[in-house]
Amino acid sequence: MFRKVAFIFAGQGAQAVGMGQDLPASSAAAREVFATADRVLGRPLSTLCFAGPADELTRSANCQPAITAVSLACLAAFQEAVALEPMACGGLSLGEFAALAAAGALGYEDALRLVAARGQFFEDACRATQGGMAAVLNAEPAPVERLCAEHEVDVANYNCPGQIVISGEKGRLAAAIAALKAAGIGKVIPLTVDGAFHSRLMAPAVPRFAAVLATVPVAAPRCPVMQNVTGAAVAAPAEIRRNLEAQITGSVRWEQCVRSMLAAGAEAVVEFGPGTVLSGFLKRIAKQLPVFNVGGAADLAKLRADGRFPSR
Repeated sequence: MFRKVAFIFAGQGAQAVGMGQDLPASSAAAREVFATADRVLGRPLSTLCFAGPADELTRSANCQPAITAVSLACLAAFQEAVALEPMACGGLSLGEFAALAAAGALGYEDALRLVAARGQFFEDACRATQGGMAAVLNAEPAPVERLCAEHEVDVANYNCPGQIVISGEKGRLAAAIAALKAAGIGKVIPLTVDGAFHSRLMAPAVPRFAAVLATVPVAAPRCPVMQNVTGAAVAAPAEIRRNLEAQITGSVRWEQCVRSMLAAGAEAVVEFGPGTVLSGFLKRIAKQLPVFNVGGAADLAKLRADGRFPSR
């Protein structure tokens, strides 16, 4: 029976029309999360999750609260059925807000308000700049970091061994990609995104987000939360706030977040929310660690049937 389980939460890009739609019929707790999201944000967010349209769901202003709502609904359905609290939590970029809510550092309503504002600020910053991103596969961090610095491009994500994401102004990004290819460093794949997330181009979003964050109470989490900008556990509310602000332009050190969970003694990991991207990363970081997904009612039924989680 698993006792020390880490909870992880999906980031932006995991959204898909229909996500979470089977949860309300099977879980009163999940149904309440979606109703709360619609009420708090004053719009039918649940309908957007379940029925789209896809182009509206993809907008940062919509997908950030939508993914968070689905992730929290998945968590609520899980905890309605399974008698288990997390031993550690973490989330990829946007997912950090759901992780903080799962650990009790943020209230669900406050987390939804924060990500709705954050999504709009991200969207505004992207529209005001000409940014892009690219994945660099099968490369060591040091040479990627060196060429990024030379071309004034930022490292956005350290996702797992063999996957780094770089981010910046389109012209500078193109020059950095050309330099990486000329040097034979990894395989570079341009990403289809709205802008340069986790780069200096997102700086206009920081003070706007900080002003909203200042109005929201942040408590000490009930379990360690591994924050992206440090890759380590953070407990002090003031430090959590600083890291949430720094994350907007800073690097997401996801591989280090996972390694910190392993060092803390995680026996298994459950990924909450749409998609299985984080599970894929985790299998490249720690192949031996059991990983489970809860993205809907069918996933939860499969997890319960596994027999290694304590039932309520």
